[in-house]
Amino acid sequence: MTIVTRFPPSPTGFMHIGNARTALFNWLYARKTGGKFLVRIEDTDRERYSTEAVDIILKGLDWLGLGYDNTPVSQFEGRARHAEVAHELLKRGLAYECYCTPEELDAMREKAKTEGKPTYYDRRWRDAAPGAPKPPGIKPVIRIKSPLSGDTTVHDVVQGDVTVKNEQLDDFIILRSDGTPVYMLAVVVDDHDMGVTHVIRGDDHLNNTFRQNVIYDSMGWTKPTYAHLPLIHGADGAKFSKRHGAQSVDEYRLMGFLPEALNNYLMRLGWSHGDDEIITMDQAVEWFDIKDVNKSAARFDFAKLESINAHYMKMMDDSALLTLLIPFLKSHLDLDVNDTAKARLLSGMKDLKDRAKTLIQLAEESAFYVRAIPLPMTESALKNLDAAGKETLRLLHERLSALSLWNVENIDAVCRTLANDMHGGKLGKVMMPFRAALTGSDKSPALPHVAEVLGKEETLFRLSKI
Repeated sequence: MTIVTRFPPSPTGFMHIGNARTALFNWLYARKTGGKFLVRIEDTDRERYSTEAVDIILKGLDWLGLGYDNTPVSQFEGRARHAEVAHELLKRGLAYECYCTPEELDAMREKAKTEGKPTYYDRRWRDAAPGAPKPPGIKPVIRIKSPLSGDTTVHDVVQGDVTVKNEQLDDFIILRSDGTPVYMLAVVVDDHDMGVTHVIRGDDHLNNTFRQNVIYDSMGWTKPTYAHLPLIHGADGAKFSKRHGAQSVDEYRLMGFLPEALNNYLMRLGWSHGDDEIITMDQAVEWFDIKDVNKSAARFDFAKLESINAHYMKMMDDSALLTLLIPFLKSHLDLDVNDTAKARLLSGMKDLKDRAKTLIQLAEESAFYVRAIPLPMTESALKNLDAAGKETLRLLHERLSALSLWNVENIDAVCRTLANDMHGGKLGKVMMPFRAALTGSDKSPALPHVAEVLGKEETLFRLSKI
């Protein structure tokens, strides 16, 4: 049997981080088993449908590297097929037409509330005789006949066996009075027709499974294997929301996270391989099994994500990282990166990337290689440019000018000698104004290397302008 998984997002907004993890787990399981990973756009809600949202979802999957094995399917386009199944169930006597008015349904719910009973539809049209008179002017809905007694058990790979009493399952609507299918029907028909063997989704869908299985059983179709993933919570244990940080995949991209790092972190939210923190996609495909997913809720730790992202940045090829960095220098800092700046950034990349956690941080901390004089100065940097600091820079300019060989060792030696001559060996008294002059900040990679990358002419020029 070929394993077939699916990712069926609703195109009504951004691609939530929880959706991304669901897509990742479906993708991993399909790749692990040599199966197929399919995408279906569940776009039956036409009032909230957005082509832009579809584009965001597909671009998000592409950015994460989660390639799919089909042309994405539109659920809305399959509405005729969904209606066909509803009428087939009606024909078999496994579903029925219901002519209740909205007012009758409201009265039914109020009566149930008063009596302290579940506010389910009371099945009054379930056993109506075929020739019974129909109320004039009312278009019926089609309801499925749910079992009236006994229990139903869902065998879930992650959650274990979950059982409900059938009396808790109402005769839910499968086709509206206007002939359009409801989600509960559409998802079952689509999963069956697409050959989906494993439904891997958030555990907030677990209750839906019992209703969906009524349709599978009524049609005589083989039910898929279910795996309901634990929800993602914030660090405080509450359901993950905007107050916990960015919610969408695109926000993390714009914040300067790498897709490799986000995938690595998301796969660790609910699944693990021993104590391994860094897991590449190739390793994950080799090691992943859906049965190893933990059923308890996972907590999103932003600091841990930053740490993992920092690791992937350090491991990345300098030229590849520069390619990713340049758009952030342009969009985040509005800087024009010319060939000279690119050469400086590449030469200084090793020291720069060892300090940064995101591409935005890398852009901010490398901008001094790109900017022209005068550099914007942080308040803390300005404190090092008092009269004593400027005198130190004057003497530093004088001694550095005399260097015939411009390299880290000679630049460092000049700084140390000046510290001994002027400040009793306190190197910081030289380096802090030097750093302010070259970078506009009080934090940077090692100054001798920064000066070497900038070159003698640019270094002396920056010193002379303080």
